Amino acid sequence: MSKKKYKWLVLLTVVTAIKLFSLDKDRVEQYYSNGIYPGISTTLRFLFGWLPFSIGDIAYGLAVCWLLWKLFSFTRMAVKRRITRAYLWQGVQKMVWIAMVIYVCFNVLWGLNYNRRGIASQLGLVMGKYDTADVKSINALLLEKVNTCRTALATSNAAYPSNKQLFEKVTEAYAVAKLKYPFLSYEVVSQKPSIWGWLGNYTGFTGYYNPFSGEAQVNTTVPRFLLPFTSCHEVGHQLGYAKENEANFAGYLSASSSPDTVFKYSVYLDLFLYANRNLGWVDSAAAKQYREQLSPAVKSDLEEWRRFNRRHRNPVEPVIRWFYGMYLRSNEQPQGIFSYDAVTAFMIAYYKKFGEV
Repeated sequence: MSKKKYKWLVLLTVVTAIKLFSLDKDRVEQYYSNGIYPGISTTLRFLFGWLPFSIGDIAYGLAVCWLLWKLFSFTRMAVKRRITRAYLWQGVQKMVWIAMVIYVCFNVLWGLNYNRRGIASQLGLVMGKYDTADVKSINALLLEKVNTCRTALATSNAAYPSNKQLFEKVTEAYAVAKLKYPFLSYEVVSQKPSIWGWLGNYTGFTGYYNPFSGEAQVNTTVPRFLLPFTSCHEVGHQLGYAKENEANFAGYLSASSSPDTVFKYSVYLDLFLYANRNLGWVDSAAAKQYREQLSPAVKSDLEEWRRFNRRHRNPVEPVIRWFYGMYLRSNEQPQGIFSYDAVTAFMIAYYKKFGEV
C-alpha cells in the first residue's frame, strides 16, 4: 500500500470511529463531555486566553482570504481554459481531505458535545411536551421579571459595564452559579470582543465560540443590554454545551445568578422574547397581549434594537442564516435557526421542578 493510500485509510478510519462513537449519548457524556473535553477546553483557554486579541478571529479571517484566493485562481484558470480533468480530480481530493481533517479536529476539540446527554440530564429535568398553558405561564413569569429588572435599573441609574468589566462580571456570575450547579465550573477564562463585530452586524451574529482556539468571541458593537446574556451564552459553549438551546440555558443559569441587575435584565429580556415567539406560533393574540404589557422603558430598548437591525439590513444576511440553519440541523438541532427558541422548553421544565425562574 502506498503512503498516500495509507494516509487516506487512517483518516477515513478516524472519521468513522468518531461517527460511531457519537451515536451513543451516554458514552459521549461520560467519556468525552465529562472526560477528556474539560481538559481540552481548559488547555485551549490557557494557551490563547491570555492574548489581548482573538486568535480565532484572525484564523477565520485568514481562512476566508485563502478561500477567496483559491476561488480567484480557479476562475482565472477557467477563463484561460487551463482546467483539465486531472486538475479537477486533484482539487476534489484536496477538498475532501481538508473537509475530513476539519471534521476530525472540530469533533475532537468540541463538536462531539452536540451528541451528549446535556444540561437537562445534569439537572434531572423532565423534557416532555408542553402545552399552550405552559407557554403562557412562562411568558407571564418572564414578563414580570423583565419589567421589575428594568425598573430597578432606572431607579438605581445603573450603567452598562465596559467590555473589560463585562467579561469580569461574566466570570463572577459563573463563579456564583457554580455554588449551586457544580457542572458550570469555569476555570481559566477566555472572553474577547470580536474584531469582526462590524461584520457580525450585517450577518446577524452577536457572538460565537471558536472550537479550534477555545475563545468566546462577543460582538460588542450591538446594543449594550444584549451583551451580558450573549457573553454568558458563549461561555456556555466553552463549557461544552454545544446546542444553542443548552448554551442559552447555561447562560440563564449563570446570568440569573449574578447579583448585577444589568445581567438579570439582559437574560430575562432575551428569554421573554424567545418564549413570546414560541407563544406566537400557537396563540398570536396572547403573545401580543404579553408584549403590550412590557414597560415603556423595555419597549424603548426593543425599539433601539429594531433600529439597529434596520440600519444593518442587507440581502446577504438571510443567505447566511440559511447556511447557519443547515449547519445546526446537521448537528443534532432539527429546528435549525429556531433552536435558540427551544430554550423555552428548558425554562418550563426548570420551573416545574424548582418553582422559580
